[in-house]
Amino acid sequence: MRFDILTIYLAVINIIGVLINVIDKYKAKHNKWRIKEATLWSVALLGGAVGSYLTMNLIHHKTKHKSFILGLPIIIIVQILLLGYVILKIRQ
Repeated sequence: MRFDILTIYLAVINIIGVLINVIDKYKAKHNKWRIKEATLWSVALLGGAVGSYLTMNLIHHKTKHKSFILGLPIIIIVQILLLGYVILKIRQ
């Protein structure tokens, strides 16, 4: 039961990560008001790093920002380790 909730949460937060990166890229191309980088980072830290990283590379968004190029993979590694730990705890 708890694993299902975690799976749904991670799917939703990663979809949000994809969407806000796509929206921010669109706004950047059309000189519109942008999404704050703090918001992009917050979504990534809350579990949406994989979706954000994949989208960043697919649409070439924030690829010139070293903080995103290096930071998102680090967050992904930490999140994978945490996820492994949580899964082990849930199964006990």
